[in-house]
Amino acid sequence: MDTVSPSQRSYNMSRIKSKDTTPEMIVRKTLYKMGIRYRIHAGSLPGTPDIVIKKYKLIIDVRGCFWHGHENCKFSSSPKSNTSYWSKKIKRNKERDMINLQELEKRGYKVFVIWECQTKTENSLLPEFEKIQKYLSKKKSGGY
Repeated sequence: MDTVSPSQRSYNMSRIKSKDTTPEMIVRKTLYKMGIRYRIHAGSLPGTPDIVIKKYKLIIDVRGCFWHGHENCKFSSSPKSNTSYWSKKIKRNKERDMINLQELEKRGYKVFVIWECQTKTENSLLPEFEKIQKYLSKKKSGGY
């Protein structure tokens, strides 16, 4: 059972941003500190990816654990009210993510997904940035 009224819940949910979120800003600041320059929210690509480095055909998608149904994550709990709506919504989001991922890969992009929970501590984010740097190093040296 929800602890707030439906109108209050609706208001709370409407205040959640879809762009320039805290996890996204953490990733962007880290990339910038690493000397990696990028574009944000490329509308010309499927799914309007959060971070794009076109020169290296690299995309970083920063996903919210709740909104994208991150498996086995404490930030991805199921709502207690209006459960049928939320389960359908999250399922649709996951399906859309998969379609966008496939389309981006068809276009030759390498897609890295960083989850909101990985941005909570530097240690959990570090392996992802190491993978990204390894990919960029190979691309710069003519690999891939």
